[in-house]
Amino acid sequence: MKIGTIELGERPVFLAPMEDVTDIGFRLLCKRFGAAMVYTEFVSAEALIRNVAATERKLTICDEERPVGIQIYGRDIDAMVEAARIVEQAGPDLIDLNFGCPVKKVAGKGAGAGMLQQENLPKMLEITRRVVDAVRLPVTVKTRLGWNHEQLVITTLAEQLQDCGIQALTIHGRTRSQMYTGEADWTLIGEVKRNERIHIPIIGNGDIHSLAEADQAFDRYGVDAVMIGRATFGCPWLFSRQELTLDEKLDVLKEQLRINVERLDETRGILHTRRHLAATPIFKGIPNFRQTRIAMLRATKMDELLGILDDIRTQLA
Repeated sequence: MKIGTIELGERPVFLAPMEDVTDIGFRLLCKRFGAAMVYTEFVSAEALIRNVAATERKLTICDEERPVGIQIYGRDIDAMVEAARIVEQAGPDLIDLNFGCPVKKVAGKGAGAGMLQQENLPKMLEITRRVVDAVRLPVTVKTRLGWNHEQLVITTLAEQLQDCGIQALTIHGRTRSQMYTGEADWTLIGEVKRNERIHIPIIGNGDIHSLAEADQAFDRYGVDAVMIGRATFGCPWLFSRQELTLDEKLDVLKEQLRINVERLDETRGILHTRRHLAATPIFKGIPNFRQTRIAMLRATKMDELLGILDDIRTQLA
């Protein structure tokens, strides 16, 4: 599979862009364990063009994680075009347009999945055309099935977005009204892929928890790639077909902490890593773990947090 000139291999599995999750340490580890493509946290176009420092920091990428995409979101056409030009200077391999984020602070303001409202679809297409024309990098889109089950627009929308010049389309198998509840419906994703008029790669997303489930999605729906999101929290090894021991998984989490502290700083590196420590399933079922969890999530120094992880290792030995 290819996006533009980016060679991604057969049946590639991608790490989804996720706010407060896909920091650089996590991306590097997911890449090491087999993710074919990784994405930064998504970037607000409005904040980027206002030179908000925290937003600009999200553009920091490194060669070891390539191919890497940067995803932007916004509701203003000119702001999205200007932001895309700024992102291009950061040197990613592609720019992705977020028309799928369902959270209120994004979609409620008309950005992200807010673009799926019937009255906003023309603006979505105009943003896409303008961004494609403004940059030299491949432009891709991530979106959902529609605003709600009465407005399942994806089969028509996919062709319209393709006509705007995008080079791949990721479809999350839920509507905006579903948020992350219920089950992802892949049938419409498969319908888009089977459309003879669609010639760009179609990437399926939603409710994939393992490589085995990704394999089933490839087999059943014929997608070109699968993207995994929430199941990766605290589990960068999810992209590996080799099973890791608990000791090895603890070592991976410690390495993520070290990378984030080195690449960000101690305070932000710890904050980013603690989110993964809070979510990782490897601590589930450990008896009397509550106080250890509290200490882990209150730690403010790297050595302190590394010591707690070593204590957990000793406890489980």
